[in-house]
Amino acid sequence: MLLLGIDLGTSSIKVSVVDASNRRCIAAAQFPETEVDIISTEPGWAEQSPDQWWEHVKQAILKCNATGLYQPKDIGAIGIAYQMHGLVLIDKDQHVLKNSIIWCDSRAIEIGEKAFYEIGEKRCLSHLLNSPGNFTASKLAWVKQHEPEIYDRIDKVLLPGDFIAMKLTGEPTITISALSEGIFWDFTEHSISKDIIDYFDFDSSFFPVQKPVFAEHGKLKEAVAARLSLTEGIPVTYKAGDQPNNALSLNVLQPGEVAATAGTSGVIYGVSDVLEYDPESRINSFAHVNHEKNKNRIGVLLCINGAGIFNRWIKNMFGTQHSYETLNLEAAGLNAGCNGLFTIPFGNGAERMLSNAMVGAHIHHLDFNIHSLGHVVRSAQEGIAFAFRYGLDIMKENGIEPSIIRAGKANMFLSDIFTTSFVNATGVAVELYQSDGSVGAALGAGIGAGVFTEKDLSTNTKALKLIEPLQQNQYEELYQQWKELLQTHLKKLSETNPLPQGIELTN
Repeated sequence: MLLLGIDLGTSSIKVSVVDASNRRCIAAAQFPETEVDIISTEPGWAEQSPDQWWEHVKQAILKCNATGLYQPKDIGAIGIAYQMHGLVLIDKDQHVLKNSIIWCDSRAIEIGEKAFYEIGEKRCLSHLLNSPGNFTASKLAWVKQHEPEIYDRIDKVLLPGDFIAMKLTGEPTITISALSEGIFWDFTEHSISKDIIDYFDFDSSFFPVQKPVFAEHGKLKEAVAARLSLTEGIPVTYKAGDQPNNALSLNVLQPGEVAATAGTSGVIYGVSDVLEYDPESRINSFAHVNHEKNKNRIGVLLCINGAGIFNRWIKNMFGTQHSYETLNLEAAGLNAGCNGLFTIPFGNGAERMLSNAMVGAHIHHLDFNIHSLGHVVRSAQEGIAFAFRYGLDIMKENGIEPSIIRAGKANMFLSDIFTTSFVNATGVAVELYQSDGSVGAALGAGIGAGVFTEKDLSTNTKALKLIEPLQQNQYEELYQQWKELLQTHLKKLSETNPLPQGIELTN
């Protein structure tokens, strides 16, 4: 039996086919080859087309089929991983009502902060584990407030992965994990949050039937199966956000285990068995893929919006004739600290760990006579690593203190410069694995289909490499200089745009 995994990313769709008997990937494809743009019609807005996602999913599957490395009819189950927190609205005919307001969109910040204080900070944190902040519930409230003609036509509210599963099967479903990432879930009552529904006056019928993460979410429709050369009726047996899914793919399932990713955004994701929350909601807690009512498995998530997208911007602006690999070669051999060049990477919307401040990206101390493209590349990657350190310090305040972090050898972890900067800045060793989101989604499908169990994953989760900190003192000095620059920007922002009462800039 073969398993198909779909990873709905911000930049592209990746699919993998995994042999269930040995849990090894036998084929993979990405579509499109170039990175998909984020639609930003206003400052701080970020949207993508769900219908375009669906077209790209189909093209990625057909491209994978074309490798000839497997028989598509042998695929027996499908799993889906997806970019978290996006809002997808459909009408009664399952047509998309508007572009998805995606994870890095900042338009609903004020709505979420107002709800946080009016519902009650303690109430939100103890029941939702988060402030409504800039998450899916607040985005839905923004649509209700600003686009009532669209809001009035809503039949169902979905997360991005729910939409793709619905296009495959015709059946809209949702999981507790998805509801929690949208800040719709009450962990104390183990139900959709009455506080959120009542405060925003949402219609509870907006939410489709709830299913476990590992469960059947519908069967493949005849027309879709025919288009993709798959077997009609095979089930979708897994849906999870990209970060819980990444943790699954790295066998990060038990309390104390920690994963990281550095794609468009950067994430550190630790698992806890208690209902953890940050008093200032700078980091966030969601239901992990294996969370149950009587067995807490909470994913404590640090998200940095401005991570790999900054590296991509550097490539587009300064090195269009280069690949990422050749840009890294430009930076190879340069000293840490880049002769005084520092970069702040926060140019992709409001940063949660900075109390939703819109800091922007900055390049400091650029000298035209001594700094080259390589210096800019290395400084950007160091700046992203320092942002991870800043966030990890917040996680440590909340009881997440990893001795080792697992990461897939993908995206920015393909760069030796970034990886060594990360371990030296954080002081935590990194184990790199051959893993990606689409393989994780396929493995999730295998668990959901009952082909194997969570425990079976550990048998083929072998590290490719261990990277340990060797220049921690030097990077600590550089980090403190970087942090001082960041604090200067935060202070200026707080003077010109005071934060709502009750929020203080810390760390």
